Amino acid sequence: MMKQLVDNEVFRAFATYASIVLVKMMLMSVMTSFYRITRKVFANPEDAAAQSRGGDSKKYIRTDQEVERVRRCHLNDLENIVPFVGVGLLYALSNPDLSSALLHFRIFAGSRVLHTICYLTPLPQPSRALSFLLGFLVTLSMAFSTMRRLLYI
Repeated sequence: MMKQLVDNEVFRAFATYASIVLVKMMLMSVMTSFYRITRKVFANPEDAAAQSRGGDSKKYIRTDQEVERVRRCHLNDLENIVPFVGVGLLYALSNPDLSSALLHFRIFAGSRVLHTICYLTPLPQPSRALSFLLGFLVTLSMAFSTMRRLLYI
């Protein structure tokens, strides 16, 4: 079974693009930590206490506009990449045409990278909204295609 998956070009393409967007999402955690540390902005008392080294740790428990921007971008990744991975896996296993699958996977990955650039730069709207919508529609397209193939609609 595993050999069949590895030999399946659509599955390999899915695994590649899913890995790309998952690593991108994981890097958002690192970016959030970087922003928190460099701006000395913490959400938890124990983190602030470690930063203050015996001083007033309460001044480090606060919010910061840039930290929150990175956190919201990461949250948006969680809300979109996790469904892509689930739907994309089912789509890849439904035996779609390779060119159609590649189009779906590439557009989704590109839209998520563009969304992050739009969010963190920040670029004016509707750039971020359009990049979000594009990825969302790709995931819906894969879901409907999978249902159509599996339900014979």
